[in-house]
Amino acid sequence: MNQNHYILTIAGHDPSGGAGLTSDIKTFEAHGLYGLSVCTAVTIQNDTTFSRCEWLKPELITAQISVLFERFDITVVKIGLVESWNVLSNLLDHLLALNANLKIILDPIIKASAGFDFHTHENQDLLHKIWAQCFIITPNYNEIQWLHPNLTIESTLEHISALTHIYLKGGHRHDKKGWDTLHYNKIVMTSIPPKALTVHEKHGSGCVLSSALASQILLGLPLEDAALMAKQYTEAFLNSNTSLLGHHTYASNSFTS
Repeated sequence: MNQNHYILTIAGHDPSGGAGLTSDIKTFEAHGLYGLSVCTAVTIQNDTTFSRCEWLKPELITAQISVLFERFDITVVKIGLVESWNVLSNLLDHLLALNANLKIILDPIIKASAGFDFHTHENQDLLHKIWAQCFIITPNYNEIQWLHPNLTIESTLEHISALTHIYLKGGHRHDKKGWDTLHYNKIVMTSIPPKALTVHEKHGSGCVLSSALASQILLGLPLEDAALMAKQYTEAFLNSNTSLLGHHTYASNSFTS
């Protein structure tokens, strides 16, 4: 297998397989990539209920990361559920010390779909550092408001996009539901409308979008094309069936060798 097939997810474990590590691995596989995984937390949940979260110690997380970088050439990392902004900041420092050119796709998970809160206090100075260390972040409309509560959505996008790319997921929008936008350097690069007239809600769809985007970035697509392909993949996942747990299908532009 070509070494460029390797891609890493750092996230929590969801027993239902709909979100977190398992979902990311399924998405990577569908893109022809070999998924590596580092666990940050064990969650007690299914597709409709979230009971609690048991966090792994930061040193166990960094040890998992280090042993993988010793063996594999990793250039793209997707990060999901992490205990706190401080832990995340330290993880980013550790990752970039291992590979300064790493492209990090961050899905800033703040609240579980079942209502469980992960982060309640944001250190704005620390967030500034975190955004600058990521290649792109993929918040939804609720999360973008929580990240900088003293700013409007427009001001928040302008502030963050001066530091990194933003793929803003539109599933929680009230005006144009399902319309995503890609932001960079304080401007909207492109709007990404849904193609399907209707979609079926899925547990873990945000994880799927972020890991699909990470996959397309590793496959070498320009960012706008990667975003469009990730959107297309996620819509196929959403409409794979009518339940809350979707199926992953092979992506047409994935590696074949």
